[in-house]
Amino acid sequence: MAIDEQQILADWKERGFVQANTYADGPGKSWLGYVHAADGVVMAVEGQLELEMVGQRKLMNPGEEVPIKRHVLHSVRNVGDGDCRWLSAYGKS
Repeated sequence: MAIDEQQILADWKERGFVQANTYADGPGKSWLGYVHAADGVVMAVEGQLELEMVGQRKLMNPGEEVPIKRHVLHSVRNVGDGDCRWLSAYGKS
């Protein structure tokens, strides 16, 4: 099933999320140790995305949305052998 990235971002905006981003990361790319002042959300679009929060790691399936509470330390990694696309948005308070 194809994921309509623009529709997801529009839905998030309607839900109060701003600062939306689309990422395309190569194998092994990591975004480590992030904390935001507002609630956020992350969604895998394709590939193998791992989200780590509060010492727990979760392998995300494409289309799966995971909320991130404000002030929670988190990291995102492409743990697959190929490229990974994912979306994030923050700013909901």
